[in-house]
Order: sequence, then structure tokens, then C-alpha cells
Amino acid sequence: MRLTRSALACAAILSGTTLGASAFAAPAPTQTPAASAAPAAPANPNPLIASVDGQQIHLDDVKRAAANLPPQARQLPASTLIGLLVGQLIDQKAIQIQAYKEGLNNKPDVKSQMQEAANSALQNAYLSEKVAPQVTEDAIKQAYQTNYASKKGEQEIHARHILVASESQAQDIIKQLNHGADFAKLAKSVSTDKGSGASGGDLGWFKKGDMLPAFSDAAFKMKPNSISQTPVKTQYGYHVIQVLGTRVAPVPPIEQVHDEIRQQLIRDDVRKIVTEAQSKVKVVRYDAQGKPIDPNAPPAAAPAAPASH
Repeated sequence: MRLTRSALACAAILSGTTLGASAFAAPAPTQTPAASAAPAAPANPNPLIASVDGQQIHLDDVKRAAANLPPQARQLPASTLIGLLVGQLIDQKAIQIQAYKEGLNNKPDVKSQMQEAANSALQNAYLSEKVAPQVTEDAIKQAYQTNYASKKGEQEIHARHILVASESQAQDIIKQLNHGADFAKLAKSVSTDKGSGASGGDLGWFKKGDMLPAFSDAAFKMKPNSISQTPVKTQYGYHVIQVLGTRVAPVPPIEQVHDEIRQQLIRDDVRKIVTEAQSKVKVVRYDAQGKPIDPNAPPAAAPAAPASH
């Protein structure tokens, strides 16, 4: 595919190269010294790339298409990428024109989908406009100071376990360990937790909230280098736990949690904006019979379960 001068300029822009006005203009005729003193016309920031039945495709259309590509596709050479994008936009425009000519946009299901897409675009644009100015680097740094830097690290323990199906088997394992049996060898041979069993039952370092409550409650009460003397029951079976060490988790550097904080700020701000928007409109909910539900009415009681016989 042979690229136009505008398309080549578009490729350069997409690849991060800044071109002067001459990249968009036809070759200038030979000028006299007087004429050469005239200022050059400014470059068109959004040049025409192609047209399909008179419907125009501009540089901004190509840039939007490029922005929606997956990262690996953006690694293509600019000349290849621009050719593909322009061709794709021409194909899309041609299909859209034919669809309108055949009245497909008037079919109820298609019209509904088009309206949903328009509504979604409007909602996203509104949220983006309201949220983006608030999620700044300063806001991220402040959230880091509040939620990470100013708090103590959370307690962690390093433990391993042996998981079996019955309490009696777990008690027998505890007896063996108390008489000097090797924990790692027992875990490899009898533990039903095949994930950790292959590594001698090692669970690595974890925080209290990372494990099931019954498991964590027992493990975090134990001292380093001790073995639980009572089997710990969870939904998976019976655990024999050995705590290997304890520590306070270090506060992560901001670089490590930057994106996580940013996403949380976005979620928080979106929720605030949605709540504010709802407060400015009248919302009416309806029951199964189509009657308005009184927002102040107490919730209906759940139907009583049938008596067992």
C-alpha cells in the first residue's frame, strides 16, 4: 500500500517524531528572494488522511485507533502500523456506509445497541473528565503517606503445614514430630496439600488476613520453631502447623504500590461522583407488580421456610 504524504506525517507523529510544516505540504515552487521572505503556512495539526464516499478520515481518527491497540501491536514499525490502521479505518467506514444505506441502523436491536454504546461513551467521558484532574501524582503521594508511610508494617509469619483428612491422623503426625520426625519429609509423603507438600509444606511469609481465620488464629499465637500440639480444623481438613519465624513486614516503597494506589483513588472518586450524581436526580424503584416502592418502607420479611416433617 502506497502511503500519502499525510499518512507518512501521521506515522511520524505516532512514532513520536515531530515534523515541520513542510511534511504536510506539497513541494514549494522555486521562489524569488522576495517571496522566500514570506512566513510559511502553519502545519495542519489534523490533516486529512483519506475519504470514503466523501466521509473524511483525519489524523486524529488514526491516532485514536492507535491508542486502542494492544501494546505489542504498537511496537510495529510506524510505516507498517499506519498502513494497517488507515486500511482498517477505510474498511470500517465502507461497512458503515453500506449498513446505513440498507437501513440496518433502523432495526430495533441494532438501534438499541447503538444507543447503549453512545450512553456508555457519554458516561465514560463524564467520569474521565471529573476523575482525571483529581488523580494526580500529589494525590497518590498523599495517599501513600496516609496509608503506608505513616503506619507500622503488618505482622507476618513464616510457617509450613501438613494437611490430612482426619483428626486422628493429624494427632499421630504430631506425635511423630514430637519424637524427632522430619517435618518436610512427612509433608511430602502424607500432606494432601500437593501445592505446598512438594516443598515440605512451606507456605512462605504471610499476613494474618492471607489465610483462613481458624488457621491464622492458631498460627499467629505460636512462637517461632514450635509445632501446633492440637490439630487445626478448616474446611480443607486438619492441619499440623510449624511456625519458622516472625517479622514485621517492611513498608513497601511508593514505586511498588503506585499503580495500586492510583486504581484505588480512581475507584473512590468514581464512587463519590456516582453518589453525587444520584443525589441530584429522582430515583423511583418498582416492585414486581409495577408499583413504586416506598424508599422509607422497611424491607419485606423473608418468607418462612416450610416446616420439615
